[in-house]
Amino acid sequence: MKSPSLDELWSLARPGAGVFDAAMTAGLPEPARRYLEHAIAGGAALANAVRLRMHGEIRIKGWHPFAAEQVIVWNRGMIWRAAVRMFGMPVRGGDFFLDGQGMMRWRLFGLLPLVNAAGPDIGRSAAGRMNIESIWLPCALCGKDVAWSGSAGQARARFSPHGEDAELDLALAADGGLRSVSMQRWGDPDGRGFRYCRCGGLVEEEKSFGPYTIPSRLRVGWHFGSERFATEGEFFRVTVDSAEYR
Repeated sequence: MKSPSLDELWSLARPGAGVFDAAMTAGLPEPARRYLEHAIAGGAALANAVRLRMHGEIRIKGWHPFAAEQVIVWNRGMIWRAAVRMFGMPVRGGDFFLDGQGMMRWRLFGLLPLVNAAGPDIGRSAAGRMNIESIWLPCALCGKDVAWSGSAGQARARFSPHGEDAELDLALAADGGLRSVSMQRWGDPDGRGFRYCRCGGLVEEEKSFGPYTIPSRLRVGWHFGSERFATEGEFFRVTVDSAEYR
């Protein structure tokens, strides 16, 4: 699988058709309405893609700083490219999911291969990542193919994009803002073999980028909702610096 550039994927994004209207949420459970109307301003063009710039820390045998850029095009896939400083040395690479295929590729100094993984398990895990990151492209969650349920401060979105079923659990504040997001995701977080494990993120801050209000600071990891999240599951602390929609 050839890894395309961020610009190449972004160039495939086409502006969405139509605008968001509160009438689109009629008939949904109250928590789902509250979330969508908080995340998407009335009259906003329905975006099919988002381009994010971010920074934070990633856990790879210790915590290391990173800066990254990501493009999500909902009907095609996503690319996340990052530069990480590990023990004073630059490591470059990222995660890719395009047209149903996933890949991880990392190189020391951008030249010496460290990780080059692909195959069905990597693809399923990458599909799960893209599904949970729909919180950065909330228009993906207001389509007719999404079935909502929920009560009080909880909402669940069921959908099956990218060949992988998803049940996305959202914990909500009174205003509809996200407090956390989690789902069962295919992965191998502890070297015991690929299986479904709960993966999720604690939302520490939100920010509005144009007509969209999305989580802008999160702590993400495996074993979400258990004590293992803090002790061994958390692997990603991220701050979103910018988001451009198309």
